[in-house]
Amino acid sequence: MIIVTGATGHLGSQIVARLLERVPADTVGVSVRDVGKAAALAERGVRVRAGDFTDPATLRHAFEGASQVLVVSASIRGAGAVAANIAAVDAACAAGAKRVLYTSHQAASKDSLFAPQATHALTEEHLAGQAIPFTALRNGFYTSTLGHYIGAALETGRLVAPQDGPVSWTDHADLAEVAAVALARGGVLDGVTAPLTAPELLDFEAVAGILSDLTGRTVVRVVVDDEEWKAGAVERGMPPQAADFTLGLFRAARRGEFAVTDPTLETVIGRPAVRARAVLTAMTATLPTAR
Repeated sequence: MIIVTGATGHLGSQIVARLLERVPADTVGVSVRDVGKAAALAERGVRVRAGDFTDPATLRHAFEGASQVLVVSASIRGAGAVAANIAAVDAACAAGAKRVLYTSHQAASKDSLFAPQATHALTEEHLAGQAIPFTALRNGFYTSTLGHYIGAALETGRLVAPQDGPVSWTDHADLAEVAAVALARGGVLDGVTAPLTAPELLDFEAVAGILSDLTGRTVVRVVVDDEEWKAGAVERGMPPQAADFTLGLFRAARRGEFAVTDPTLETVIGRPAVRARAVLTAMTATLPTAR
């Protein structure tokens, strides 16, 4: 049985949907914190069980009978994230899985300026130390992240943020399809993958230009000092720790950590990747400030 964790989340739900296009529902199980949210999957014949990375005892039942387990990285921050991911990997091995997959990141590194990348690097290291085949899916940076910035940019005509750098923005749908293919077809992606990215690099200056094109209204990229940005974000209600976390993203981007593209994603899914412009088009269509 193929087990997918986090199957009601943004990425996990799409992975399961794509996987069910390729394998019978009775060969798929999901591990979720709230089984009620997976009722539609249960109705389709998917095995639904409760599992929580922070409560490893629950994973024994959730992973029972697993042939493969896809560990969707824990959606928590700090040292607890590493422990949670490792607990899931260990539970998959203990359940007898013949292969474990993990949703990592293209910039996974212990010395990254963006905290989640160290989490991914440490999880990859632990995964590689197990005595079974593994796949670390080095996903590109989610294009959906831009949604946190474009609303204010369209409202004010100013995309205000610290200095950044080029990013290979990649759509959730494409990454979900890669994961589904990897689960359904053994040998497609083994070990630590190449960066799974769309083929285009865009910084926030380019994003502002796309927003201007899409709306017919000028959106200007405004660069502010890191501490000035943090002070403004905290004043608007962002917790200081969250502001520091976000600053890490910008610092890593301007160091070039996300300035990498690779054709592997498009090769695996057999079609062109979704471009950031298409995602921004869909986002702006839902915002009243864009009309």
